[in-house]
Amino acid sequence: MYSKMYTSIMAHRYSVAEARAHLPSIIEQAEAGEAVEITRRGRPVAVVLSPEEFERLRSDRPRFGDVYRAFLKRFPLDDVGLDRDFAASVRDRSPGRKVKL
Repeated sequence: MYSKMYTSIMAHRYSVAEARAHLPSIIEQAEAGEAVEITRRGRPVAVVLSPEEFERLRSDRPRFGDVYRAFLKRFPLDDVGLDRDFAASVRDRSPGRKVKL
């Protein structure tokens, strides 16, 4: 997700091998507020960000539980014809497959 978001503005891109060799420089770039993309075989696998930017991105996203509670307040399940346990009957309650450890 983050790599797609930063692709258009990301000026710095390193392969994993290059990142190993240039780690101090990558950290300096992140500290300066620049996002650095790390690729493997040409595909983005990681993005290095400053802690401030990471927190900003993380804090902007609402938590699932909060969104779900807000949804239930706005659209009570009883009002849309659903019982609170509507999914209980469709859930497979079998113990599942045996796994050798």
